Amino acid sequence: MNKSVIDLSSELITARDLRRAVGVLGIALPVLVFLGALIIFRAGVLGSISGSYHTGMRDVFVGVLWATGVFLFCYKGYEPIDDRIATWAGVFAVCVSLFPTTPDGPVSDFVKFIGTLHLLFAGAFFILLSFMSYKLFTKSDRKVIKAQKRKRNLVYENCAYIMLACVVLMAIVSFLPEGPSLVVKPFRPILVLETIALWAFGFSWLIKGETWWKDVAKKE
Repeated sequence: MNKSVIDLSSELITARDLRRAVGVLGIALPVLVFLGALIIFRAGVLGSISGSYHTGMRDVFVGVLWATGVFLFCYKGYEPIDDRIATWAGVFAVCVSLFPTTPDGPVSDFVKFIGTLHLLFAGAFFILLSFMSYKLFTKSDRKVIKAQKRKRNLVYENCAYIMLACVVLMAIVSFLPEGPSLVVKPFRPILVLETIALWAFGFSWLIKGETWWKDVAKKE
């Protein structure tokens, strides 16, 4: 009896730490590549987080995405659908690094095609994460939802809305005609939207990892 309790505790701790690790990676990625490209490699202000692939921060960008992908691939939820969604999200995270965004300047049609795939994989990645945050993280096996769980659910739902809104806005910005595109480009809309989406993703996973608002066990 004691052995099963110990094994269960160990498994829960591992799942919690994994969620926190995914959350930290999501929040850290924009900061690392932005500051690294700006300060270390003097590449100027990035047009997008994905654009760091074409700077000296490429290894960091790819490494964080692969780490996130592996963590998601290894993630085990409470039900089979949790595992499947997390696995596909991990696959798309890796694909985002394998199919880089289109660099600035004249490029071939093939490079543009790879950039389009990048956008599709990135969109699919955030859509699946939004689904996890909104539909899976909010589930509970309790008939009565406790106050802390209600707070967490509110965070999950809002993070899902933010990620989806960012995906839609990024799609709109990416396919703007040349005139409007030149007007909004100085404001780095893709950089801002990617950062907000990644922070929403990371924050939801930190909450799922019981970093804040965790349930307090009643004293006997």
